[in-house]
Amino acid sequence: MPYDIVPASPTLVPDDDTAPAVAIPQAPRKRPPPRTVGTRVHGQPAFVLHSYPYKETSLIVELLTRDFGRVALIAKGAKRPHSQLRGVLQTFQPLSAGWTGKNELRTLTDADWVGGMLPLEKTALLCGFYLNELLVKLLARDDAHPKLFDHYVATLNQLAHQESPPIVLRKFETALLKETGVAADLTRCTSTRAKVLAEVQYVVEPERGPRPVQPDDTAPRVAGKTLLDMEREDYRDAATQAQSKQLMRFLLAYHLNGAPLNTRQILIDLMQL
Repeated sequence: MPYDIVPASPTLVPDDDTAPAVAIPQAPRKRPPPRTVGTRVHGQPAFVLHSYPYKETSLIVELLTRDFGRVALIAKGAKRPHSQLRGVLQTFQPLSAGWTGKNELRTLTDADWVGGMLPLEKTALLCGFYLNELLVKLLARDDAHPKLFDHYVATLNQLAHQESPPIVLRKFETALLKETGVAADLTRCTSTRAKVLAEVQYVVEPERGPRPVQPDDTAPRVAGKTLLDMEREDYRDAATQAQSKQLMRFLLAYHLNGAPLNTRQILIDLMQL
């Protein structure tokens, strides 16, 4: 493993009982604080989320970093044929990055490949691009979420080891909404603060959380058992898988203000995730 991570879940149970499980390292070691000199950052664990051309020879690169969140950097000369950055700034590969600058758009000073992770292939690769698109659209720049970074690393490893994509994605979507502060406690009713009951039907209000279903509700209806299963990351029940998929589509659409997710549509077309 390239980074010391906090595992997203000790066990994943595939929905078709065929995908192999993978052990995620436990007991992460404490890391020292990020090294900074003035406005310069050194040796920051990072992943490329997205990049696009900037002027003739450079790129603007969006990185997910452990201690600084999502940052936007100019990679000067990265498009030149002999640039050292050209082969390093690849998605889903762990990097050690450095940059300098005070503005929102800073300058990349170094990026080194760390290694130690399996590549994503086929459906897992599309799932990885879906994760990146979610992070770019939902994560504010310069808003650090170390736990979410560790969850991202764990999720890439689970996908690379052929864990069940629907289950892996549901867990990451839930973690993303929780870590960014827009997901409520799924085990408590918003109106009464009473515990969610497995046998009761609920809707989840995006700004508040679960409440019992009312006759005129148009939001997806989910069983209390589904909400409890999601909170404890137990997706063995087929009903939990189906209802959590519809619920997360609804919540993500709300928090994206209706903006489409290109990779999700591709995945829906391929495998109905």
